[in-house]
Amino acid sequence: MTDAVAVETVGVSSSNGGPEPYTLEAKGTVLARDDVLTGKLQVKDGGQVLGNFSGEIECDGDLLIGPDAHVEADIRSTRVTIAGFVRGKVVAVTRLKITSTGRLDGDAKVGALVVQEGGVHLGVIRVHPEGLPESDPVAIVETSQRPPVAAFKTAPNPVGRVRKFWGEFF
Repeated sequence: MTDAVAVETVGVSSSNGGPEPYTLEAKGTVLARDDVLTGKLQVKDGGQVLGNFSGEIECDGDLLIGPDAHVEADIRSTRVTIAGFVRGKVVAVTRLKITSTGRLDGDAKVGALVVQEGGVHLGVIRVHPEGLPESDPVAIVETSQRPPVAAFKTAPNPVGRVRKFWGEFF
């Protein structure tokens, strides 16, 4: 007698934007914890920044900014997870996730946004669930002629007149 056992494999996914970067296969570390780098960083197929970086980052896959990382850069990536500190503009085509230890100080354009309790953001985030636009929005400011300012004349003090009127009787 043989018993057939069926095993079903279930993929890990989250409700916003696909699988979590923490649960995927190990990514190549681009910058280790004690490393410091300045310049332009181009990463293929995702990676992790765990140290200090300043400049510009372009990533074709998932980018993880580690909990001890300090990044002062403009970032463009498919998916960005911030667990450390980032100062600069962020463009995340699919999703931006700010974890409970993450802090973003700057503006962002994203396809989807996840901010865990304790995560901090200072700046403007524009969420585009239909996809990021090719160009930046253009502000239309209408300048019109303002009407002339009317000059006001001061009115005489009515209290003084009342006092003068009552003063004649007493």
